[in-house]
Amino acid sequence: MNVTPFATTLRDGVVLRGSLWTPPGPGPWPALLMRQPYGHRLASTVVYAHPAWYASHGYAVFVQDVRGCGDSGGTFAGFAQEAADGSDSLDFVRSHRACNGRVGSYGFSYQGLTQLLGDAGDPGADAMAPAMAGLDERRHWASEGGAHWWVLGLAWGLQLAAGQCQRRGDAEGWRALRTALQGSAVLEQGLELLNRHDPANPVLAWLHRDPQDPDGWRRHDPPAERLARPQLLIQGWSDPYLRGGLDLWRRSREAGGTPLLRIGPWSHLAWDRRIAGSDAGAAGAGRVDRWQLAFFNHHLRDRPWRVPPSPLLAYDRGRGGWRRCDGDACSGGPWGLASGGLAAARSDEGRLLAGGAGAGTVHWVHDPWRPVPGRGGHLGLDAGPVDRGDLDGRADVVCFTAPAEQRPQQLWGQPWLVVAGAADADGFDLCAALSVVRVGGGRVEQISTGVLRCLGPACRRLQRRRLGLQPLLLTLAPGERLRLSLAAAAWPQVAVNPGTGELPRGGGGPDHRPVTLQLRLDGAELSLRPLGSDPEAGQTEPRPML
Repeated sequence: MNVTPFATTLRDGVVLRGSLWTPPGPGPWPALLMRQPYGHRLASTVVYAHPAWYASHGYAVFVQDVRGCGDSGGTFAGFAQEAADGSDSLDFVRSHRACNGRVGSYGFSYQGLTQLLGDAGDPGADAMAPAMAGLDERRHWASEGGAHWWVLGLAWGLQLAAGQCQRRGDAEGWRALRTALQGSAVLEQGLELLNRHDPANPVLAWLHRDPQDPDGWRRHDPPAERLARPQLLIQGWSDPYLRGGLDLWRRSREAGGTPLLRIGPWSHLAWDRRIAGSDAGAAGAGRVDRWQLAFFNHHLRDRPWRVPPSPLLAYDRGRGGWRRCDGDACSGGPWGLASGGLAAARSDEGRLLAGGAGAGTVHWVHDPWRPVPGRGGHLGLDAGPVDRGDLDGRADVVCFTAPAEQRPQQLWGQPWLVVAGAADADGFDLCAALSVVRVGGGRVEQISTGVLRCLGPACRRLQRRRLGLQPLLLTLAPGERLRLSLAAAAWPQVAVNPGTGELPRGGGGPDHRPVTLQLRLDGAELSLRPLGSDPEAGQTEPRPML
């Protein structure tokens, strides 16, 4: 295996650097390109096989530091820089002596979106595998339901800032950022550390911007020709960027593409995680690398598929195993919500009624001194399935539980909750979780979460609120029960709402006040809709299973 450095001179004279892995023997070969901000030597091996593995299968693999990161020149400006730089880098790879002119791209997160951005008229790589990435910086990278991804945003911003400290030799700043990330200081000092050590940090700009106001936020809009290119989209049920990936999948199909979508039992950084009682570990990163190799062999080397791939494969988080799914269908529900008023005081009093009409009213109080913690799900540093039985036992968590299933029941799609709610303050949050109450009522396994932030005088009016949760595929076994839990906080996954109408900026403080919330359950409904349905835009109405 041969490893050599390479340098790309951009149109403005800035030089980007990286490493090239090539197979033994004479070339040229089809090439794979990854562009990342974390240092090209890392090469995203936290989730992917090493570039040497792809080179051993006949590819020239270029891994490049983006502008202002790692060994590359220039100043880092986030995604705003990647269209022009990406096109220049793709031209460089195509004309390189190691490349036969056919180029694929791969990478997740930041490395995912870099594949999709380019100059007008540039169709992009011949085949792309952008994992866990979206096109809307507000709604796919920084927030959902009108609330910032708080701890995720701070943690990512500090990671980028530490890279900038390392570039300029600021060891003291690097240690301060690293110490904050390893403890609770990330929550109390994160914003101040970013302002001090990396004021131009693009994530810091997101955290200072209002996620409920689309003005000033960037939404990338690749041309249809690029979106229609062959794409393999790797996503995870516990990944915060899943909705962005589903939006990309939808837009690719609308552009005339035939993207392959794979949704596994993964969080953003754990692609080989076992889920209790399942074979999820066998569905991990090694499988993703094999999928990518087959995908690139087909599109870059004209090799036929051994088995024609399914357009959509999803991992069943209840039964285990991969399922061929119809992305335009949904199954399960709807459910009404009912309570005699004690759904907060008793975790077993509120009811989910399959196909039934809701009834009743529930009141509870959010105390900012002891906010309900966020746990697991897709917005925490501990992302993934967790037991939340103790949280549901709190009197500031409202629970609605369905009867035990009599036969296996598949839930597939995007969960939406519609319920009339109000508060006695100018701000409140609704933080939702769907869980499975296992047989015997012991473990309450959380499988999907979502948030809705409400601000302003309209919070005091009883009106219908709409909240989207993380999509899911789950087969309930006989004896298991579905539960919906609602709270007014999920700290530190989202900042604690002060109830003043101001944009939340951290945990509880002296300006925070207790908030009494009310839910009217008549007409309330929990439903499942096809993947890619958008609760915030309201662009998709409920559809039956096909």
